[in-house]
Amino acid sequence: MIRLAGLQPRYEPLDQIEFDVWLGRPVLSELSALEISVVWYTEGKGGEDLGVHWFQRITPPSLQQMDWRQPQRRALQLPASPWTYEGTILKIRWCVRVRAFFTDGQQWAAQEPFYLGALTREE
Repeated sequence: MIRLAGLQPRYEPLDQIEFDVWLGRPVLSELSALEISVVWYTEGKGGEDLGVHWFQRITPPSLQQMDWRQPQRRALQLPASPWTYEGTILKIRWCVRVRAFFTDGQQWAAQEPFYLGALTREE
């Protein structure tokens, strides 16, 4: 689970973003890794791009040292660009993403979108 701090998921360039990450009922012995990231990606015609602004990979024994049933706060400064964009052909989106990797090879992922900069829409 992911929860952005604050009421509105819109941030200005270079603002600090704060968010909490937790797992509902983790079986830590079955987790091989947890990845937390802040990324932007494009959608639309043509190839899709992905930019990783911040990334943290947590593996044992660090995984077992935290109570993942409780929110774990992260805070970091956002970049100056690219801004969120809602075009007809191209969209630029931002999100906080969490991926859990299990010892049996399965994966689980969640993401929480937010806007960076003034939302620009193509008319």
